[in-house]
Amino acid sequence: MDKTRGIIFALISSGTFGLIAFFSIPLLKAGMHAPSILFYRSLFAGLALGTICLMRNKSFKIPYKAALQLFFLGMLYTMTAMGLIVSYTYISSGVATTIHFLYPVAVACMMIIFYKEKLSRNLLFAALLSLFGVGLLCWSDAGFINSRGLLIAFITVFTYSTYIVGLNRSGIKKLDPEIITFYVISFGALIFYIFSYFTTGIEIIPDTVAVYNLIGLSLFATVLSALTLVSAVKLAGSTITSILGSLEPVVATLIGIFYFNESFGWNSLIGLLIIIGAVLLVILGGRAKEKLPVPPLD
Repeated sequence: MDKTRGIIFALISSGTFGLIAFFSIPLLKAGMHAPSILFYRSLFAGLALGTICLMRNKSFKIPYKAALQLFFLGMLYTMTAMGLIVSYTYISSGVATTIHFLYPVAVACMMIIFYKEKLSRNLLFAALLSLFGVGLLCWSDAGFINSRGLLIAFITVFTYSTYIVGLNRSGIKKLDPEIITFYVISFGALIFYIFSYFTTGIEIIPDTVAVYNLIGLSLFATVLSALTLVSAVKLAGSTITSILGSLEPVVATLIGIFYFNESFGWNSLIGLLIIIGAVLLVILGGRAKEKLPVPPLD
């Protein structure tokens, strides 16, 4: 029963993560800039998570060294979140999310480069397979997709991979996952506030529809995703949860096709399936099960 509940939580988590574009693209079209969108997302999500942690009697006390590490993780979170939303203005949300989903392959490569992990045949094959999948995604029926959007999406792969590797630091692993998520998102809100202040300014929410989209982005695509992810890992295990995370690019792609009328040809379909297959190959590898933690947010 616990495993079944864990699978349900994992599906909810990956499905709601895939809703980021659903809530954020209308905000971009309404005239809001990415820094303000992400400031409100982090602010609302941080308040909600803080309230939940208080209700569960969680301790907010953390060591000074861990606070510095969490602030650094918050910077990586802001870079990832910013890059993902900005990429939507250049390429389709489905393609951007699918490219971003390559982060488990990048994490495995980082573990080899920086932590002297042994290069396995599975990882090498998965890396080559993922590059082929990305190539198919990039070459749509209308020609090669926007190179700037592609570059920004790739940057999110490396910032998020660095973030996940950072979660393995000794000072971080001992903390409660919900407290980690609270501090990362809260530091993210602070960083987005400063960044917005010196760039676009903190924009006023334009209308009621924008309020609903910001609440949806904060509560469904951030808080609900993070909390169900933690529950899924506890009940079903990190491997199953990671595998079911492949629902995220599928949901984002379907929303892009049917809600935003984004183009999607055979190249995109085959590329999506190849990338999901490459990521699953890494997750199912013995070292992936030991070294790839399930991240608390996206």
